[in-house]
Amino acid sequence: MTERVQRARPGSAALQALVDELAEELGRSVAIVDPLVRMICTSRHFGDEDPVRIRTLLQGRADSEGIRYVLAQGVTQWCRPGFVDGRDDLGLLPRYIVPLRERGHLLGLMVIVAPERQLTEREKESIARAAHPVSAQMYAEHLAADTEETGARDLLLGLLGSSPAARDAARQQALDSGLLRETPHVVVSVVQVSRGEEPPGRTEVALRGAVEGFRQTRSAHGVMAVEQDRAVLLQVRDRPPAPDELRGQSRRIIEELGTFLDASAAPVVGIGGPRAGLADAWTSYEQALVAVRAARRLPHLKGLGDWAELGEFAVLLQLPECALNASLLPQPLRALAEAHGGARLRDTLRCFLDNAGSVPRTADALRLHRTTLYYRLRRIREITGLDLDNGADRLVLHMGLRVEELLARAGEEARV
Repeated sequence: MTERVQRARPGSAALQALVDELAEELGRSVAIVDPLVRMICTSRHFGDEDPVRIRTLLQGRADSEGIRYVLAQGVTQWCRPGFVDGRDDLGLLPRYIVPLRERGHLLGLMVIVAPERQLTEREKESIARAAHPVSAQMYAEHLAADTEETGARDLLLGLLGSSPAARDAARQQALDSGLLRETPHVVVSVVQVSRGEEPPGRTEVALRGAVEGFRQTRSAHGVMAVEQDRAVLLQVRDRPPAPDELRGQSRRIIEELGTFLDASAAPVVGIGGPRAGLADAWTSYEQALVAVRAARRLPHLKGLGDWAELGEFAVLLQLPECALNASLLPQPLRALAEAHGGARLRDTLRCFLDNAGSVPRTADALRLHRTTLYYRLRRIREITGLDLDNGADRLVLHMGLRVEELLARAGEEARV
């Protein structure tokens, strides 16, 4: 099935009228898209529709592959209008694209279907004239939306902040304004991306585009805040999330960011634990921050950390970043790493501890004869000096192995 992204906020009637007027003058299909190439408004057809345009109009959303292709042409960095070649495999005819800017802000793109990949000078002049009022209208709408989003962002950050007094005031304001309502289930998710080579402002726009569709769903209502390289989403719910609902939502966000940003962004999402009421939302937020660190450091999570499933990592990842270093590794584990065959013995130890010290389950998991397993366990005892039948000794080794997992990812990033 073709992947599709969230819809953009639709344009106003005034913007639609400007688009229709230009389209009638040109006798060509005209559309306005946002900086993520998501449809804002469009004119009627003039016999120049292609499969991409038809799918977008019918479903209200563009295919992610088409969006990636257009963004890859660098259109959001263009200083002047130009053509984008068609792609037969995508069902895309050539387009003439005009960047719409006002006071340094890229507001979107004007897209004119041009099957022959050329326009007359008169047509280009008409398009240039129309671009000014379109940009002005979009800027006015942008300012209105920005004012609303700034207020919601400040309120949300106050609700999740460290000051109890500020949290209480923000909670009351959210309830009085109708922005949020009190419900028995509150969950906070945090989305984080790495700072890469993206053009200025692209990351923030992409975060907003990927997350905003989840502010209002069938089962949740919420608010979000976007800050440079991260987004925070708070959702209130009357019922607890369905199994895997939040994880599915997070995977969708990661997929959409993969459409809008290049691979260096490496987006991760952290899901906090559900809390009872807005007054305790800050706890879910703090948990989500820990889950984001887990998603960044533990490859097996595939970019998605869920506080409820972190186990002992939830404790370790509350240490300051500067404290997560090799000094945390217990000396017995260091000795094991330096011993002959240390890597094999360490893998055996990890499997043994993960199986709660069960020899039968460990032997089956490693496909070892029990005699071989007993030999390796004896060697581990000799090298570490610890008793694997002692709970405290086993805890030292198990936590040490978990620290190793966290440090391994940090070491990979340092080498890059």
